[in-house]
Amino acid sequence: MATTWRMRLGRFTCGGLAIAVLLVITACGQEPKPAGSPEKRAAAEDPAKPGDEPTPEGLVKLSKTHPLWLDTKRKAVVIDGQVCLREGQLEMFACPKGTKEHESVVVLDCVPQEVHAALLALGAKPGQPVKFDPKYEPARGDIVDIYVLWKDEQGEKHQVRAQEWVQYAKTEKAMPFDWVFGGSGFWKDEQTGEQHYQANGGDFICVSNFPTAMLDLPVESTQTNADLLFHAFTAHIPPKGTKVRLVLLPRVMKKAEEAKGAEAKE
Repeated sequence: MATTWRMRLGRFTCGGLAIAVLLVITACGQEPKPAGSPEKRAAAEDPAKPGDEPTPEGLVKLSKTHPLWLDTKRKAVVIDGQVCLREGQLEMFACPKGTKEHESVVVLDCVPQEVHAALLALGAKPGQPVKFDPKYEPARGDIVDIYVLWKDEQGEKHQVRAQEWVQYAKTEKAMPFDWVFGGSGFWKDEQTGEQHYQANGGDFICVSNFPTAMLDLPVESTQTNADLLFHAFTAHIPPKGTKVRLVLLPRVMKKAEEAKGAEAKE
């Protein structure tokens, strides 16, 4: 029987505030199953064709105005963007267009609020953003693996973990930390009563800790310019303006499989 997909408005709660957003997805009563390791899931069947229309099979368009998809087969969020910075200190790995391109390696044509909703649809669970008062508490939440896919000038395809484009100042090697789904939060416009998702302002995929971050590092990473821990890993990054595709893979199924394995042993 052919698989059919539907999308309807859903709701999620973050920081105690409810907001209407996207996505409850069903498929004939069955959830799609990912294939293999995160690396294989990111590359399988060549989902990345930067600048082209995506392969229709298995991709559900999530936005009428932005190149954002849900990969229902590999349980991934797919977003298009481009390289916007190759040198210098970083506070972000990626930001939405028109926000923090001066301190991000990649700029994405998306609304972070919609990406948050897509991760929820895949079963990812946000934890909480970083806290500084009364003491430092790192961001927590499900780990989200991020892969960057692109083509070079000769048309050759490439794929790397996003960490490979971020240099850790203490070791001068690629960043060793994973991103976690902190989930950002909301602020309310007192004049209009409208609620705004904070990460829409730029704090999307961060390498410095921000209470407004959607994806952050679970380690202490200062925002102070003189002490920033991460830099663009210039030698690893293609030319500025290169079109890229980000594939976000929440580690949801892996945990479910481990739980099933533990139950089987019992």
